[in-house]
Formats: sequence, C-alpha cells, structure tokens
Amino acid sequence: MKAFRRFTVRVPLPTELADLTTVAHNLRWVWHAPTQDLFAAIDPELWDATGDPLRLLADVEPERFTELAGDPTFRDRLAGIRDDLDRYLTEPRWFGDTSSDTGAAELAAHGIAYFSMEFGISEVLPIYSGGLGILAGDHLKAASDLGLPLIGVGLFYGSGYFHQSLSHDGWQVERYPVNDPTSLPLAPLSDGGDPVMITIAMPGGRVLSARVWVATVGRIPLLLLDSDVPANDEELRSITDRLYGGDQDHRIKQEILLGVGGVRAVREYVRITGRPEPTVFHMNEGHAGFLGVERIREMTSRPGTDALDFDTAEAVVRASNVFTTHTPVPAGIDRFPRDMVRYYLDADGDGNSRLLPGLSVATVLDLGDEGDPGVFNMAHMGFRLGQRSNGVSELHGAVSREMFADLWPGFDADEVPIGAVTNGVHGPTWVARTWLDLAGTDEDSQPDAFSAMPATEIWRVRSTLRAGLVDEVRRRAHDSGRDRGFTDAELGWTADIFDPDALTIGFARRAATYKRLTLMLRDPDRMRRILTDPERPVQLVIAGKAHPADDGGKSLIQQVVRFTEDPELRDRIVFLPDYDISMARDIYAGCDVWLNNPVRPMEACGTSGMKSALNGGLNLSILDGWWDEMADGENGWAIPSAEGIPDDHRRDDLEAEALYSLLEETVIPLFYARSGDGVPERWVEMVRHTLTRLGPRVQASRMVRDYTTALYVPAADQFASICADDFAPARDLADYRHVLERSWPAVQIAGIDEAGSNNALGSHPPAGESSGSDSPQRVSLTLTAHVALGELTPDRVCVQALLGRVTADGEITDPVVAEMTPTDETDPSGRTLFRSTVVPARSGRHGYTARVLPRHSQLSDDAELGLVRYPVGTAEDAGPGRGSGS
Repeated sequence: MKAFRRFTVRVPLPTELADLTTVAHNLRWVWHAPTQDLFAAIDPELWDATGDPLRLLADVEPERFTELAGDPTFRDRLAGIRDDLDRYLTEPRWFGDTSSDTGAAELAAHGIAYFSMEFGISEVLPIYSGGLGILAGDHLKAASDLGLPLIGVGLFYGSGYFHQSLSHDGWQVERYPVNDPTSLPLAPLSDGGDPVMITIAMPGGRVLSARVWVATVGRIPLLLLDSDVPANDEELRSITDRLYGGDQDHRIKQEILLGVGGVRAVREYVRITGRPEPTVFHMNEGHAGFLGVERIREMTSRPGTDALDFDTAEAVVRASNVFTTHTPVPAGIDRFPRDMVRYYLDADGDGNSRLLPGLSVATVLDLGDEGDPGVFNMAHMGFRLGQRSNGVSELHGAVSREMFADLWPGFDADEVPIGAVTNGVHGPTWVARTWLDLAGTDEDSQPDAFSAMPATEIWRVRSTLRAGLVDEVRRRAHDSGRDRGFTDAELGWTADIFDPDALTIGFARRAATYKRLTLMLRDPDRMRRILTDPERPVQLVIAGKAHPADDGGKSLIQQVVRFTEDPELRDRIVFLPDYDISMARDIYAGCDVWLNNPVRPMEACGTSGMKSALNGGLNLSILDGWWDEMADGENGWAIPSAEGIPDDHRRDDLEAEALYSLLEETVIPLFYARSGDGVPERWVEMVRHTLTRLGPRVQASRMVRDYTTALYVPAADQFASICADDFAPARDLADYRHVLERSWPAVQIAGIDEAGSNNALGSHPPAGESSGSDSPQRVSLTLTAHVALGELTPDRVCVQALLGRVTADGEITDPVVAEMTPTDETDPSGRTLFRSTVVPARSGRHGYTARVLPRHSQLSDDAELGLVRYPVGTAEDAGPGRGSGS
C-alpha cells in the first residue's frame, strides 16, 4: 500500500556530532572533497548508494552515531571540517580583495539578485532539467568561491523535471517522484518562527500564496518559492508542481511567480536577515522578465511624495537590470498570447493592473511587443528592461545581435548593444577526484601541475577514469535492462560490455532535434565498422532526455536504443537513461572524446564539452557555441560545417561524412599510435594542452569574473548614479525621453558637405600612398552635416560621421566612426552644423554618411534607445522606430 503523505523523522544527533547537521545543510559539500570523505566515513556503503548527507544522517542507525561520538579522531575531523567551512564563509575572497581596485564599492555594498527558472546544484536537489540549470548552479558555486555578494532566486518544484526510463521497445517513459522539502537541504524562511508567505494577486479576486525555502550554496543563499501551500486552491498549488510541465497558462503563472514573487521574496529575505538590498538584478533568460515590472511597481508605490512616476522608475530599473539570453532561435523564446498576459495583469475598469497595482496594463503589454499584435515576447521585455544584455558565447552574441536587430532599427547588427559572456563550468564540481588529488584544487596552480606531469602519469589517470566509466556503464546498463522488463538471465551480457582500454566517445545532452542525436547513425553500416574494428575498437556512451511533450525527440532516442540492441554492437554502444548530474560526472571524466554535432549556429554555448575538457577529454565538435572561439587545433577537432546548404538532408549527409572521416583518418589512429611503453604520446600532449591552456578558459570562475567586471559593477555604479540627488538623473532621463518622443520626428540631416584635396574623395591617392611629395600622405576628409534638432540642443545628441569601403550596392563596410563636433554656425535654414575630419583606414573605393543618435549621461550605449537618423532620403532614415528602450 502507498502512503497518503510522507514525512521525515530525524533522530537527534549526539551533542558531539551536532555540527554534522550544519555541514550537511550547506551545499558546499557538493564540491568539497574532504567533507564528502567525512560523510563517507560514517557509512561507506550507504554513502556510495546515496551521495546525500541528509539521507545518510536519516538512515544510519543511532548506535553508529553513539560510536562516532566517542571516537576522538572522528570528532577532531568533524571540528576541522566545521572550522574550514567557517573560514570559507567569512574570510575575504577574490571579490573582497579586489572590489576596491575594480571600482566595485557599490556592488560590494549591495549585491546582486540572480533569477533563474532552474538551478542544478546537485542531484540531491532535483530542481533542474539540463544546461540552463547546470549553468545557473555553477554560477552560484563560482560566485560563492569568489566571494560575490549574490542571492539566487528560483522555484521549488514538487516533482522536479522527471526521471527517465525506457519501455521494452525503447520509448522514453517519464516518472515524477515527489520532492519532500523537509528531507532536502532546505530551510524555511521564517519571521519569528512563522513561515514567510509571498502573495500575488490573481484574476477573479484570488490570491496566490507561496512559501520560501532557502538552500545555502556555500556563501550564497538560494531562495526557492513553493506554491504548494494550504492557502491555495488546487490550481494554484500546482503552479510549482513540475519544471517545464503543463501548457502556456501553467508556464506564465510560473514566470509571474518567479519574477514578481521572486522580487518580493528577496525583500522579505533582506528584511529578516539584515542583508543589504541588492541593486543589480540578473535575469537568466526571459523567464524572469516580470521582475522588471515588479521593481517598477515598487518604486511607483512608494509612500507619498517618495513615489516615482513610471518613466523615472523604469529608468532606475533598467540601469541596474542585466539580461542574459540563452537561445539562438526564435522558437526557443517564451512568447505568450497577449490576451493571456492581459488576463493575468487583470485590468480593472480604468486599465490599471491588479497584479501590479499602480501600473497601466497597456504600458506593461508594450514592453513585450514584438510587432505581432497578438504576441507578448518575454525576451523583448528582458531587453527593454535590461540596460545591459549578453549572449553566452561570442558566436551566440553575434547571432543574438542579428536575431534581435529589429529592436534597434537603423543599426547594423554588429552595433546592436548585446554583448557576450561565454559560459563556464565549476571546476571543483566537475573535475574528477583523481585529477584533484594530483593537481590540487587551486585553479591557478593546476596548469603548472599538469605541465610538469609525466606523460605516463597523465595516461595512467586517463586510463583509470575510463575504466571507472566502464564499471558504471555495466552497472547502469544492467539496471536499465531490469527497468525495461528483462531478466537477469537475459542481461548477463551487460557484465562484460565495453573495454577499459578502447577509445571511448561520449555524447550526452538534451534530445532536441537541432542537437542531432542520430547524426552518427546517418550511415549505420559505416558506424558499425568503426565500432567493431577488431584492431582499433571504439565505444560510444550516449545519454539524454527528450522533453515529455517532444515525441520527435523521443523517436530519436528510440532509434538509438534500437541500434544499440544489435547483439554485434551492444558491447560497443550504449544508451544510458536518466541523465543527471550524478551520471554526467562519470561520463565527463571517463570519455576520451566528447562528440557534439549541432546544427550551426543553433548551440548557444554547450557546456558539456567544457566539463569533458577539464578532465582531459578532447572535443570533436561542430564549430558552434563555445567551441567556435576556443578550438585551437590542439585541444580537439572541428567537424566541418555545411552551413548555408538549404537542403537539411544534404547538410546532414555532408557533416556525417566529415564526422566519419575525422574518426577514421585522424582521431582513432592517433589514439592507437603507441610508443614503446604503450603511451599514445601525441594524444597525451593534446590532453596536456587541453588541461593547461583550455582548462582555465572554461572555468565558471572566469565567467563570473567576466560578469562582475563587464556587467555587475557597471550596473551597480549606474544604479548609484541614476539614484543620486533624490533620483534627479533618473528624472532627467525620463524628461529627455519625453522630449525625444516629441522631437525626434523633426530631427534630420538635411545634407553633408565635404572638403578635401580636389574636393573629391575619388581623386585622392589611396590611404598611405604618396601624393607626389617625398613622404606618404594620409588622406583626410572634412565633413559638415546640416542637422535639424527640433527641441533638442546639440549637447543632447551625438552626431557621427561614418566612412569606409563600399560594396557594389553602396553599403559601407567596417566604417571608421568619428564623432562630429557642433559648431557655432547654422545654415540659412537654421540647422546646426556639425563637423569632423575623418581618415580612411584602408585603400579602395569609399563612401561616407552621417547619423544622429540620442545622447544622455545615463545611457550606456549610443544605440541603447534604438533611435537613429541618417541623411534625408537615404534608405536607412526609416523614422524613429521602436527601440529596446522605448
């Protein structure tokens, strides 16, 4: 019989062991090997089976704790772990040591609130699905290690994502076990003993209530909102039932709870704990976009004369919001029916929002405008309410600038103000213990340790890790077979699958179509020959989940599973179900090669290959995501991409052929080319190069440093600046934007005069060539623009001259951009004259133009508002448009 309800009973620990509870509740143990060893010493078998300190403390017999309480060696060991944790939590770290040097005083005084739909901290806290969550978890861990003042904000899911198994015929089956928060490393946020409840107005007069759980990730508190409380009706209780479950209506309620409820949870947390209010808010993907309008609501709802108008509040919020986009395809963006958003904003008779009291429903809806009157775009709201934004690799940044260029009409894609911070992975979490024992845990010292390590030692470690993966593959393959209904007698073959000495390739990721799980099976006979070569065998470990609603992805998994069931192949290729953090660590550590073959450029970053690289794995990948910028020919191989071919089937054929050829002609021969002592010397040197050169670049610590210096610190400084003098700069910016709205249609460049030798650019000698004198003469051209400004003054605009080579159709490429200075002169029509001297950077046929942009000290980029004027009559002068800041 099944229990109606479950709860956890914890027998009190002996006083001498009370610190075990403290250590177990701080998730630093996830990446701190000595703490893991401490728990393993309590009950090695139970630790191996669970890897969960709290479960271990609940399941160990009381007699064992009595024994340990009387063991002075264990007590001393526990005291040492607790003292080490206290030092970790209190001693200055990178940010504390460098904040004054990096101009980060404002950030240090207040901090960051980091919002994400999912967080992958550990398999014991199953509130993640894949890459986005793992990235967010690694972000918190690295922020903790660096001493960054950050608070994480997410949702607590009663059933998490899902556990994956396979049916007898290889079809994905989902299971949703219940997460009991009382048995997880969580504590309720309480005020004087009473649990804190966040409330949000829902349509029909209902109120959504959510409690707040706190997970402690090293130095970082992670606030998780949970709607499964008695105060809610059944529909509202189910909002946080599953990650990425349900329909659009379910999703929008989750995102309202994350964004609006998350801000309110942060306010309650800082009120109760006395921690400073964060001033920088980071939206990790568009899911958290509603946090921006909630912050505006707060400022417009301040008591009495302290209340700000919407435009002033928006200026303040934008200045300190950071938005990260993670998808390179429009289909990956959350887009809701506009009427659905309007329903949840719940306008009353005068058009005001009940969800966000004091805000106009129409104004909020405009923030998500994408041009389609029936659609509300969460990413567009994120860009409009985030003054600083980024993609998650250099290539993804470029793709995003193209993808969202319509938000900045009139600007070339490379001028769109979307930057890039390439993702990283948390080394202490993902580097195998064997490497850490040899090279140490200090990221800065690891490259030197690997550089000095003998080739035989590197190869020994790689072989040891591969053998460990083989053991894990055998165990998991057997367990999967039992789940599918096979008997032990039928699964005897799993005891001997895989060879600890064979080249091992890993492919583990979401079974999304663009990731092309089955590209390796494009020519099944050829793949069969590669796997079963008697002299140079290859073995392939595959894992990954398809979204429960994605039958296409499930079909791909089934194709792979059926291929692996061939008796001639099953000892060389395996699909392991229920891919999670626990499985991932073994695969990353044990694989010699990490395979990645997405459709370029649809992989925003793809961090799995980074984790493999930290363990000495060599990447074999399409040049997409992070690999596009970090592949150097010595850390793996680039699969040529047939990008641009319109026939998808033809493209897949060509790229599969390139994959097979690389394996047959380069990768496999190199792995099996052994020296006299059995070491593949060239292979090992590539491993060494990967560990020493690539390793530091893929660390999450590098990523978080980049976020801090490029985004967090500027946002914190901007917030302080725009709030100065009782928000005077914010009010000035709001007034300026009102003037722009009225006056921008009147702004024009009526013409451009040029002056230079012969008064004609075409007759000049090429840049740097002689004009007849003894020394080369640089060509220069003085341009004067006739600019009508309307109500604007010259100091409130930026006029630029652009000069560069031109294409056959007149497009300027790679222009030199020079700011034009206003003069005291006007033309007969009263237009202000702006003048600049420009010098061509290269020889060739050139052209020039000019443009006018808004200018204000509180704008972080001249393109920020998406407003630009080119000379009258040019195609680019398309009018004011609707920019990201509009």
